[in-house]
Order: sequence, then structure tokens, then C-alpha cells
Amino acid sequence: MKKYTVIKNPFIVPTTDGKIIKEHFGNATTGDSNISIAHMTAPPGWKEPFQTPEFNEFTFIIKGKKQFIIDNEIVVLKAGESIKIEKNTRVQYSNPFENPCEYIAICTPAFSLDQVNREADL
Repeated sequence: MKKYTVIKNPFIVPTTDGKIIKEHFGNATTGDSNISIAHMTAPPGWKEPFQTPEFNEFTFIIKGKKQFIIDNEIVVLKAGESIKIEKNTRVQYSNPFENPCEYIAICTPAFSLDQVNREADL
């Protein structure tokens, strides 16, 4: 039995907002509920509703910029910067900028729709 796992074809999460989500490890790809690792690209003008996830989320920006509203504070990260947002923190993710934002997101435990707690309105 091998003590490693190689992902060559990540799970492409279906979206309706233009965001590209390629999950390499996590519930959808490997069935792992402890961690999810996804490579994402958010188009210009993209945003999600506010949410209060039941997991920690780490984000590393590869290209572009990404805006976070965390407990009413606006934080903008650019390429080479990262952030950890503690679970049970109200946050909104967006890309109000002119260029796409490419980034890696890591969630512990793994991302799941039933634990993201998205609010209904943008």
C-alpha cells in the first residue's frame, strides 16, 4: 500500500458565477473530511454571500488580488500574500478588481456546503 496520493485530475466543482474551483484533496475528490485543498480562479466582479464557516480557511494568492470583509473590516491581499480565517468568523470573499484572482484555498476540516453557513443575500 502506497503512503502517498497523487492527484492529476482534480474534481472541477460546478459553479454558476464564473469561478473555477479545482479540488485536489477533500470531500469531493478523495473523501477526506479533515482537509480540502483547492486551486481557484475568481473572475473580475465575482463575490460570494457573507458566510460563517465551521472550518478554518487558509488562502494563498498566486496572481491578482482578492478582497475579504472579515467582521466588517476590509482586507485586500495581493500575489504572494496569505491569510488564515478562523472558523466561526463572518466573512465575505470577492474580487472587485479588473483582473482575475488565482489562489489556493485550504480548509480544515474540509470544505462542505452544510458547514459553510452562507447568508441568503449578497
